[in-house]
Amino acid sequence: MRRQPRDIRGTVVAVTGGARGIGAATARALVAAGARVAIGDLDLEATTPTAGEPLGLRLDVTDLAGFTAFLDRVETALGPIDVLINNAGIMPVVEFDRETPASIQRQLDVNLRAVIHGTQQAVRRMRPRGRGHVINVASAAGKLGFAGVATYSATKHAVVGLCEALHFELAGSGIDISCVMPAIVRTELANGLDDHWLIKSSTPEDVADVIVRTIRRPRLDITIPPSVGLMSRAIRLLPRAVTDRAMAALHADTLMLTAAHSPDRAAYTERITRP
Repeated sequence: MRRQPRDIRGTVVAVTGGARGIGAATARALVAAGARVAIGDLDLEATTPTAGEPLGLRLDVTDLAGFTAFLDRVETALGPIDVLINNAGIMPVVEFDRETPASIQRQLDVNLRAVIHGTQQAVRRMRPRGRGHVINVASAAGKLGFAGVATYSATKHAVVGLCEALHFELAGSGIDISCVMPAIVRTELANGLDDHWLIKSSTPEDVADVIVRTIRRPRLDITIPPSVGLMSRAIRLLPRAVTDRAMAALHADTLMLTAAHSPDRAAYTERITRP
């Protein structure tokens, strides 16, 4: 039997990477829906004008002890966390053989290790209560690999696998796991990327609306736009040679790589590589 939609009013939600882009849009949408929201971000100054009503806290997701402390502070201020949204992520665009060890390690720490840690911490808090919801923001690159973002694709594939495994492990526990997989979203991450006729760009607000709907009606796999999910599933059914020809014919194989040296990405790249 299909569950009734959840009432978001009064729900305590923590959002990582909440100062900008998808995180900020999601926080605004949740506040509008009546949730009690806390956002964590490395750039605490950016949380003030963006946050509005949400509680804004400084958070470096790569500091695992600090991440745990962030969740503790949220629960002290707002009450037990009902929903954790692991949204923080970075996406350098660079040819794989030119990528530095520091860039690789940074992505592993932000995009994967922090997501695993945050998810585990949330599950430990939610299991005794028999309810809760973890939403991990992955990417369409977690289903398909794209040239120019090899390490990013690897981290997002791992997040998809984490969600898939926990979907089965937590069945019957009252804890829901969702994996949100946007394609091109017009945030800083997409600076320098051209639109593609087959892959429609989304806005942060588009993704936020989907996340709010997912909290109301939890499900595991969510692709944005849905057509990308259909394309991904269709490609998986084709022989590799056919897939390669199709991706090349559509110029989807080099979609991300074209932005590798775009000056439009300079400010973003400098910010995410800053110590």
